[in-house]
Amino acid sequence: MRGVERRRVGNRQEQAAAIRYASPVKFGFVFPGGDPVAVVEAAVAAEAAGWDGFFVWEAVWSADPWAMLGAIATRTERIRIGTLLTPLPIRRPWKLAAETATVDQLSNGRLILAVGLGAPDTGYEAFGLPVDRRTRAELLDEGLAILTGLWAGQPFTFSGDHYEIGEAPLLIAAPEPVQRVGGVPHIPIWVVGAWGRPKSMRRVLGCDGFIPYVVPPEGGFLTAEQLPVGEMKTWLETHGPADRSIEIVVDGVTAGDDAAAQRSVLGPLAAAGATWWIETAWTADSRAVATRIAQGPPST
Repeated sequence: MRGVERRRVGNRQEQAAAIRYASPVKFGFVFPGGDPVAVVEAAVAAEAAGWDGFFVWEAVWSADPWAMLGAIATRTERIRIGTLLTPLPIRRPWKLAAETATVDQLSNGRLILAVGLGAPDTGYEAFGLPVDRRTRAELLDEGLAILTGLWAGQPFTFSGDHYEIGEAPLLIAAPEPVQRVGGVPHIPIWVVGAWGRPKSMRRVLGCDGFIPYVVPPEGGFLTAEQLPVGEMKTWLETHGPADRSIEIVVDGVTAGDDAAAQRSVLGPLAAAGATWWIETAWTADSRAVATRIAQGPPST
């Protein structure tokens, strides 16, 4: 599995040295539209143009990302595919475990699952979904435990504040993911982490990728160039697990026809420790999206 390494280590110095961040930076594109046919064709074009990853978004009520990713899996061979992102608190984790394992099988081990609390203002109340941040955080943690437990195989049971899963006879076993960590079936999980919030960052340490979320004291949001990526990398090296790497995933928009401008943005991020850049042209029209995909990934 790309970006994930496992090895035994001894003392603290060896543990700190065990974390290896993938280099050079890999480049993904998240498709802003929801037309299923256009999404699949864009993924094929992204692979041909040299992108490393292609991602779709998931909402309360939207085109089904897992149907689209299944189709993409059968039309591509190399490119990593996945969601950016799946609001796990609104999903049944056992259903998501089966969907993700199925797509991982169809893609021969190319799936990445990105998760977060989700945005309540995208229809949560209308569909009777939880909006309270604490409840969503609890559902996210329990959902992650169920996902990884079910991927690892049966029998599996779980008892939490929100979910109870007992042993049940299975007529047909759900598929296992192709990807492995330490010999155990496991799909890479990227999670949104609120930088500086201990509980949120502890969640990051249990996953495979960190999508930084930073809200400055004065409000608003930081751009990718403003993120303290170097500090984040140091924190992960100090507090992170000894037996696997954690991707640092940043996103933004680059000018596809200006390599110098691309390098001015991405060079410092790569030097600081970012391992994935995700192109997020959320407001671009379909023609601009097609043009940017065809231009290929940016330069560092």
